[in-house]
Amino acid sequence: MRPVIRVYLYDENGERVFGEGPCRLLHGVEELGSLKKAAEGMGMAYTKALAMLHRAEQALGFSLTEKTIGGKGGGGSRLTPQAKEFLEKYETYRDTCYAADAAIYHKIFQK
Repeated sequence: MRPVIRVYLYDENGERVFGEGPCRLLHGVEELGSLKKAAEGMGMAYTKALAMLHRAEQALGFSLTEKTIGGKGGGGSRLTPQAKEFLEKYETYRDTCYAADAAIYHKIFQK
């Protein structure tokens, strides 16, 4: 057996606004330079990805991506500096939760 936990962030109304889905999506945007390509890479509809980011942005109070419109090289998206900082904090929090959970599990079940 092994423990499995999920780490989500909720708004004041109890609505889930951030977790592994948005985290992976933002990393995809950073890697691919496009929200559409990041969503496709996850097998997610672009409209769902857009709604997911919008919900997170509303709860966080800042933009997660900056968009560029068309042009010669085409449009795209990139992470805002605030998004990069938030991602780093979220991942540190998530990884700390995983480590604490593993330690607690070991203490209780692996005596």
